[in-house]
Amino acid sequence: MSARTASAPAQVARPVQWRRPVNTALRYALLGVILIFAVFPFVWTLAIALTDKTAGSSIYAFPQSLLPSRVTLHNLVDVYRTFSLGKYLWNSVVITGLTVLGTLLVSALAAYPLARFRFPGRGVIFGLIVLTLVLPGETTFIVNTLTLKNLGLLGTHAGVVLPTIAGAFGIFLMRQAFLAIPAALLEAARLDGASELTILTRIMLPLTRPSLAALGIFTTVTTWNAYFWPMLVLSGAPDKSPLAVAVLKLKGQFNYDPFNIAAGSIIMMLPVLLVFLAAQRLFLRGMEGAVK
Repeated sequence: MSARTASAPAQVARPVQWRRPVNTALRYALLGVILIFAVFPFVWTLAIALTDKTAGSSIYAFPQSLLPSRVTLHNLVDVYRTFSLGKYLWNSVVITGLTVLGTLLVSALAAYPLARFRFPGRGVIFGLIVLTLVLPGETTFIVNTLTLKNLGLLGTHAGVVLPTIAGAFGIFLMRQAFLAIPAALLEAARLDGASELTILTRIMLPLTRPSLAALGIFTTVTTWNAYFWPMLVLSGAPDKSPLAVAVLKLKGQFNYDPFNIAAGSIIMMLPVLLVFLAAQRLFLRGMEGAVK
């Protein structure tokens, strides 16, 4: 009886030791499949953009098109010079920078009282703000366009930026970050005579830098890739259009030249992709704080 009892734990432990590496291998295999589906379009587009089209290569010769026989930067240079993408790139930088700064400012100012002040209707106000997340952005285009027309802001970068800086996602993210700060820290600052603006700028914002960085990166990616709203506002001023709108012209100019179209897409994607890769740790930390 004692021998059977002693051998029982060993029999139970064997399956656990055997399953653990198998489960790990299955997880990595699943993540690998997801990675392939996520990265494959970008890799194929990059390969087409770097292919020398004079070599007689075909983008449909798969998988040969993933490994160009002759690599060149001529497609990128040709697209950049033909459409003077430099000015459109600068327009994207200006619009994105102003939108990020405005979003961070408005989100912090709106989230702080919703997180730390006690006033009637606070929950109702926050609930209504969160409910706007389920509304598609297209529902506000007509109202915003008419408002900008009356204000004389159509055809300007300010007209693109102002309606987008007060977003429910940013307010929600910063409110969750502010709620995570101990209330005792704020009470101590108030006892020392600090104003609410001082508490916000010197305590709340420095302690929520990961959330601010996450919101900034999310806003950067969204604004950089935005197409319809900038196109609508700047339809009367095409020289002020961002890169996302200008790249669409490649389809008409190079309708039968997929190599140049791919090159324009890479020029469009590369800056924001590098920004995201460089700051992805801050983005993940900020999103983790919002979930908590």
